[in-house]
Amino acid sequence: MAVGTAFTIDPDWAWERFTPTDDQPWGHSLASHLLRRGGFAPTAQQLEQAVKSGFESTLDGLTDVENTSQDYLDEIRTLTRAALASGSNKQLAAGWVYRMLTTPHPLLEKMTLFWHGHFATSATKVDDAELMLQQNELLRQHALGDFHVLLLEISRDPAMLIYLDSVTNRKSHPNENYAREIMELFSLGEGNYSETDIRELARCFTGWEIKRKRFRFNRFQHDTGKKTVLGKSGSFGGEDAVRIVSEQSSAPMFLCEKLVRFFVADDLKCTPELLQPLADRMQADDLQIAPTVKRILGSNLFFSESARARKVRSPVEFAIDLLRSLEGTTDTYMVAEAISDLGQGLYHPPSVKGWDGGRAWINSSTLLGRSNFVRRLVDHPKTRFGKQSLREYLDDRGVATIDDLLAFVQPILFAVPLNDSVRNQIESIRLNSLDRSANGFEDAIHLLCSLPEFQLS
Repeated sequence: MAVGTAFTIDPDWAWERFTPTDDQPWGHSLASHLLRRGGFAPTAQQLEQAVKSGFESTLDGLTDVENTSQDYLDEIRTLTRAALASGSNKQLAAGWVYRMLTTPHPLLEKMTLFWHGHFATSATKVDDAELMLQQNELLRQHALGDFHVLLLEISRDPAMLIYLDSVTNRKSHPNENYAREIMELFSLGEGNYSETDIRELARCFTGWEIKRKRFRFNRFQHDTGKKTVLGKSGSFGGEDAVRIVSEQSSAPMFLCEKLVRFFVADDLKCTPELLQPLADRMQADDLQIAPTVKRILGSNLFFSESARARKVRSPVEFAIDLLRSLEGTTDTYMVAEAISDLGQGLYHPPSVKGWDGGRAWINSSTLLGRSNFVRRLVDHPKTRFGKQSLREYLDDRGVATIDDLLAFVQPILFAVPLNDSVRNQIESIRLNSLDRSANGFEDAIHLLCSLPEFQLS
């Protein structure tokens, strides 16, 4: 086996394309893992279709995000206009929740969420719903595209210009905030630049400002002198600076580590040796994002024990997984507010570093909050499942007993098998036939989603 120990992974084996075998057959468990990590938890019907279609076809379908119906886009535009008319960032967050619940391209929304945490910008400082929405659309547009282009566009994005004080960057008083973060947090990582690089890079961005909520270059405030950035010299402007940064050899390694931790495992030991083959191929692809994401999601490592059940569900995943898997609809404003209370306020990352993620999502307070949220969700008068009550929805799918319920939810919602102790807890609700309690289904779902096992993706 290519994995020698729990701590030693063969890098070449890790990023080779996974091939189902008799020991690891393509079935409900692997298909659910792929759909859940590469988007959100599937419905039972989507899972069955993935198993039937096979691994390669499912992977291709997940990463093909090109075609979206005009009716859906028109619906999103209508909701967006209503949110902007309110001027409320909370309404924008509710709209994004709706989009994650209904999108035909879950990977695209998952990657938009990834970049929102990567290029973290908060409405706490950027108090303009239009600018925050504009950035969200930019991230979605380039989420699986060319990183060189994404980095340039986010550098000129008005919300980012405000958040990292680029609008105050003048030739007489260069502001170094964005120059530091584009290297440390967005592209290269610590140790791959100097304080001199920061000062010189800040000079390149002088004169970048906003007019009428759009980027504008003010040549009168731009430092036209010679600069030396990351070993290159010239009378550089901001566009030159972004290009120099994104062309650094450390960029693909930095990006691959962020993507691997996002998709594969929170606590994986991402050594340079492990990441090098993946980074080399991203470099060869000229920092195209989609091929790298597909390579990760289709890799041996992704389907290994080093990845499965090795990520803690974020608050967004916790809520969206539950609702999407059961075709749920509800008050998205309430969901967005609950997600924020659990530590992941959409449009409100805690700092320029974004969210820590992983085990930081979980403590005694957030576990209780997650449990309370599920109770509130299933009891909410607006919550429907496939446009039905939970009882009607499950009845239509042949769920009538404890065994039926566990068999139905385990493959779509859980990354690990549920053991006998869980079954005993469920049976304690006295639901051998689930018509004995008016709230039997709701009680059972609440209990299942409060389990430690449900916190893992």
